Amino acid sequence: MAYLLGVTLFALAILISVSLHEAGHLLTAKAFGMKVTKYFVGFGPTLWSFRRGETEYGIKGIPLGGFCKIVGMTPQDDDVDPVDEPRAMWRFPVWKRTIVMSAGSVTHFALALVALWIIAVTAGLPNPKFPTTEAQVRQEPAVIQLTDCVVPENANRACTAADPASPAAQAQLRDGDRITAVNGTPVASYGDLLTTLRGLKPGGTAQIAYVRDGQPGTATATLAQTQRPPLDDPKGAAGPVAALGVGLVPSTPTRIEYGPVAAFGATADFTGTMAVNTFEAMKRIPQKVPALWTAITGGERDVDTPISVVGASRLGGEAVENNAWLLFFMLFVSLNFFIGVFNLLPLLPLDGGHIAIAWFERARSWVYARLRRPDPGRVDYLKLMPFTYAVILIGGAFTLLTITADVVNPITLFSR
Repeated sequence: MAYLLGVTLFALAILISVSLHEAGHLLTAKAFGMKVTKYFVGFGPTLWSFRRGETEYGIKGIPLGGFCKIVGMTPQDDDVDPVDEPRAMWRFPVWKRTIVMSAGSVTHFALALVALWIIAVTAGLPNPKFPTTEAQVRQEPAVIQLTDCVVPENANRACTAADPASPAAQAQLRDGDRITAVNGTPVASYGDLLTTLRGLKPGGTAQIAYVRDGQPGTATATLAQTQRPPLDDPKGAAGPVAALGVGLVPSTPTRIEYGPVAAFGATADFTGTMAVNTFEAMKRIPQKVPALWTAITGGERDVDTPISVVGASRLGGEAVENNAWLLFFMLFVSLNFFIGVFNLLPLLPLDGGHIAIAWFERARSWVYARLRRPDPGRVDYLKLMPFTYAVILIGGAFTLLTITADVVNPITLFSR
């Protein structure tokens, strides 16, 4: 029940976000005097509507987005009443059209920023100094956290009776112990601990020197056997290695809480990091298509593959089911930020495509004026329709691919 509640809540949050996106277009267009005839939440048959002034507001039967109808978005719109010609969107200055078309993405960014600020004050944002790369992890002091058992590499599950118990736990080591030596070999970092353990035989004994609460101590552990790839090739073939059954306790906290004022700077910094990560993820999308197809056809789902709103809603359901509300809201932030960036791509029919054309027209008119040539006028959108249809076709196919993968082989963050 909690899972279904989470899925429903996240889907509703997405619908509200998209509705506010369209409201951004609506309010800015009206503020500049453009005529807006329709604002609807959803698509398909109308369930309920009312008219206020010149605009019809309502709800459609398919809750998969929304739309805002602004008269004369392009010079080729043939449904503009002659009386409304002066208020047609394409007749307004380029800067006003830019504000209107970017208002949707700005709304998404505003939602993400407000949510991030609240998270920064209440739960904290990820610590930028927290070790995330393999190299950073290996440089950390060898302060350990015991595991319940030793599981095979990449086994995303709880311990079973077939998994060997943690040798460190059996040797009476404790969480927070700092390993200083193994069989007399000094250990200065977590990387040293891993390297030393890989040089030992599974099933053998190891003399562990450690420091606990400032006091040195020793313990004898019988090493377990598990499967791991080589340390210098994390993607290589896994082989039998010795395991102590410990993880790393990082020397820095994973999250930092901020005061109301400091949270503004932290939010800005985190947003910059998120922007870089978003662009990097978007560049990798074409490379991930084969991995999506593999997931659909029975292969393992790569956690780094793109997800649809279906997959995001399922992750939201998992978060609620496991009482991980912070993850729920971080998913909401990430999705809003991604939608905001994606909509600004200079491709029709996206908002960014209309903005790009408006500024292209402005730049072209400026150049022609300097060359003392007649203004070439507006771009003919009809000539761009083949490119628009290509974008719609490719985008639709990719959306269908991600939705299918999210249905038949979804990404999961918790063992279920």
